[in-house]
Amino acid sequence: MPSGTDPKDMSGADKTENSILKVSLDEDSFLRRRPEVEHERAVALFDLLESNHFELSGEGAVPGPYHMNLALKEDRLIFSLSTVSDDPVQDIALPVRPFRSIIKDYFMICESYFDAIKTMSPTQIEAIDMGRRGLHNEGAQVLAERLGDYVELDNATARRLFTLLCVLHMRG
Repeated sequence: MPSGTDPKDMSGADKTENSILKVSLDEDSFLRRRPEVEHERAVALFDLLESNHFELSGEGAVPGPYHMNLALKEDRLIFSLSTVSDDPVQDIALPVRPFRSIIKDYFMICESYFDAIKTMSPTQIEAIDMGRRGLHNEGAQVLAERLGDYVELDNATARRLFTLLCVLHMRG
């Protein structure tokens, strides 16, 4: 699904105020990659927009729903949030450093997984996929903890956002 597509056009689901309605990836941070990566990006965006829980917390928090732009700038992951009428709400900047080793390990195991699909037995593929999911869960947990001072989100939303962080991290 293109990053600017309105999810209300895709699904008849009602969106609550504690959700993300639209996500875009900063084009300066984002490069197109191999088909498997593009597929992962598209699935993460689709699933995120279909079902998510994202609620700003703290004093003066503006209720959603939100539009979100994700970008990597100066070694920070930037969540730029706006209202559905595109009025700026809040920018959340997280250092990327705490994610580097998880992302590096995740990329390595994803490469192994994509190679395994071509030549290995289902049992071997399943073992690699279990490791891949474990690293993905770890990355999502770190992301949720880092966002915890700003946002309340569920595990599925954290997992999808971690996938998008990985896509943004692929810069060269």
